Amino acid sequence: MNIIVCIKQVPDTVEIKINPETNTLIREGVESIINPFDMYAIEEGLRIKEKFDGKVTVLSMGPPQVKSALREALALGVDDAILLSDEKFAGADTLATSYTLTAAIKKIGNFDIIFFGKQAIDGDTAQVGPGVATLLEIPQIVFVRKIESIQNGKILAERITEDGYDVIESTLPIAISVVKEINEPRLPSLRGKMSAKRAEITIWNFDDLNLDEKFVGLNGSPTQVERIFTPKLDKHTEKWNDSPEEMAKKLAEKMQRFILK
Repeated sequence: MNIIVCIKQVPDTVEIKINPETNTLIREGVESIINPFDMYAIEEGLRIKEKFDGKVTVLSMGPPQVKSALREALALGVDDAILLSDEKFAGADTLATSYTLTAAIKKIGNFDIIFFGKQAIDGDTAQVGPGVATLLEIPQIVFVRKIESIQNGKILAERITEDGYDVIESTLPIAISVVKEINEPRLPSLRGKMSAKRAEITIWNFDDLNLDEKFVGLNGSPTQVERIFTPKLDKHTEKWNDSPEEMAKKLAEKMQRFILK
């Protein structure tokens, strides 16, 4: 069973720095952690590896500092780590990120499952997993909370919905986005930490992936941030002192005016 887990490093701070020219996040020099949802994706990949044997590869895109996140994943028991790092990748939106990750996955080659965390906490779009699945033209299941079984080239999984959950069967290979209900991530062992420090991390740049420059980075991102601002908080309160019947009537009238506005 060959598994790829796509992870992202996110700022470990409430203070976000913005490039004033491109309106994109400044990630260089910022203390970061593995995106929390991606920890559940790593754990699920490791559990499947332990059950069916095989190999788990973590894949991430970003500046050289992302190697610290990849080493953390290696300390947990991941077999290989690949970093996609090039100045041309900077400023990528979800589409450009999906395009670059897809090229790397094709370069890796044979795989059965690609895991993603539900979403990144610094973006909350939940688009990269589905984007990669679409570009690879493989099935996808999102918001997965439980993998029931994997056998005979098929997978059976539960995914959360607004009304409960669905049970979905699909063929492999497949892309899966997981939610935190799926498992409890493990902690790294001392041996794992020591091994991760010595491990070699593969770095691929723009030229290694045979990419089209117009589809990567800021130039390949159709989503453009025009400006960033703090919204004005305008509070207006009213105090009523009437009978319950009169206040209910006033509230209904106000709500009607608000809806018709």
